[in-house]
Amino acid sequence: MIKIYKYGEVSADEIFARQSPTANVEGTVSEIIANVIKNKDKALFEYCERFDKAKLTSLEVTEAEIDEAFASVPEEFIEIIREAAENIRAFHTRQVRNSFVISESDGVVTGQKVIPIEKVGLYVPGGTAAYPSTVLMDSIPAKIAGCREIVMVTPPSADGKVNPVILAAARVAGVDRIFKVGGAQAVAALAYGTESIPRVDKIVGPGNAYVAEAKKQVFGKVSIDMIAGPSEILVVADGKSNPKFVAADLLSQAEHDRNASAVLVTDSYELAERVSAELEAQIPTLARAEIARASIDNNGKIIVAENNLALAIDIANEIAPEHLELCVDNPFDYLDKIKHAGSIFMGRYCPEALGDYFAGPNHTLPTSGTARFSSPLSVEDFVKTSQFTYYTEDALKKVSDKVAYFANKEGLGAHARSATVRFEDK
Repeated sequence: MIKIYKYGEVSADEIFARQSPTANVEGTVSEIIANVIKNKDKALFEYCERFDKAKLTSLEVTEAEIDEAFASVPEEFIEIIREAAENIRAFHTRQVRNSFVISESDGVVTGQKVIPIEKVGLYVPGGTAAYPSTVLMDSIPAKIAGCREIVMVTPPSADGKVNPVILAAARVAGVDRIFKVGGAQAVAALAYGTESIPRVDKIVGPGNAYVAEAKKQVFGKVSIDMIAGPSEILVVADGKSNPKFVAADLLSQAEHDRNASAVLVTDSYELAERVSAELEAQIPTLARAEIARASIDNNGKIIVAENNLALAIDIANEIAPEHLELCVDNPFDYLDKIKHAGSIFMGRYCPEALGDYFAGPNHTLPTSGTARFSSPLSVEDFVKTSQFTYYTEDALKKVSDKVAYFANKEGLGAHARSATVRFEDK
């Protein structure tokens, strides 16, 4: 059963405690990466057979396989995927940043150019955890940014095929190439390249502990999006909220993972008790009841800030959740008070699941309190910038002594001379 805490009656350590599940996989992942660097495709085929029970002769998904998968997915689902993709495009197109030029001084031009990352690797979980939504969320912003090539990796099933809904979403999103490989070995292949899989410049996408550790270990060789922890939801709900709605929303994340975190912060102890009862009623009805039960019992909590909704908002900011729901009247009155959250869902009819699949804002979000300093995945994650500077001779002459003076103050005489040498014989 979920724990209920009255704020102020228990220690802050209990209120704000966050489970940090650790998996001792560093050594195993390091060995896998080294093997892929050395043996390339040969290592990948071996890992596919060992971990996925799939004996492959080719790693790349063919157009014929994509056609077959696309035809097998119900047309109704294809249309929903297309509509979701359009919502995601509409939202992320607004994030495009333009280059700029400043030429306000005579003879001086400065500026910044925005350049798409050339090759992006997208990791998509497979098997029972097949998430076509991840394909859309992680590849569409890259396409909008102008990335030249998006390379997707995803583990095959034992028959050597990729889940059809994953391939259907990839076609709708415009993924360029798809490979049947998962786990840490897929991350290594994207970071270092093999005979079949091209080396990329950035790797994005969620995965298990091995995938997360591999992303951590290859960072620096390539860029990554983030190291994602277990999924989280925090619901701020006032006493007028429907406990059935609140419980359902908490369970929408609890069913993800035994380590997922579902938290309710409310100004009403009565609502806390009613939500607790609803959780007990709804959990047995879930297909993933065992997972949801473990998540709620081990990581779930209800925090009561009695008759103090402002305090409830402060508590939410302290936790800095991945997903934050504001189940209150006039939620826009509170929006400016939210300082730390990955994605915010406003009002009583805006379940977090809207953000997972359909609304348009990205669902790849900072977890584990990192919303204090990081942001959802966006178009900006798929671009880089270069600066440029131009000075005419006269413009440099006006400031060369100042540049030299500054450089000499730092003890860098060659820097100073480079600014003045052009005028020594004039």
